[in-house]
Amino acid sequence: MNTPPPLETAERLSWNDSLLLGYTPMDAVHQEFVQCVTALQEASDADLPERMAQLIAHAQAHFGEEDRWMAQTQFPALECHVNEHAAVMSSLLEVQALLAQGHTAICRDLALELVRWFPGHADYLDAALAHWMCKQRLGGKPVVLRRKMA
Repeated sequence: MNTPPPLETAERLSWNDSLLLGYTPMDAVHQEFVQCVTALQEASDADLPERMAQLIAHAQAHFGEEDRWMAQTQFPALECHVNEHAAVMSSLLEVQALLAQGHTAICRDLALELVRWFPGHADYLDAALAHWMCKQRLGGKPVVLRRKMA
């Protein structure tokens, strides 16, 4: 059974306060996303299909929920955000099909690309949505308290 190569810290996605956006439902689903990506990165070759399926199921629910929030509240940047979700889902499904043919390396490459993609997506598109959702539901922007990061 092949195990994944050790990862450098920069190649890992770990949940920390810098990823908090202040909208609790979104922060919770983002923490799950980080766990799914980490599980994919740490999986043996034999476990990659199961971890990939779990990531896809999570992403469908995650992106679907955010897409519904945007539609229900008439979020101004809906189209851009929904399109990015669709592009990521397309990549996930394409890699899942390649993984089924035995291409484990591309699955590991995808996991690394998700590590690189997610912080920027969260910081830009998801942060705007978190602000919008808090304003719609609570009347103002979220307050995010972060521990001092080293």
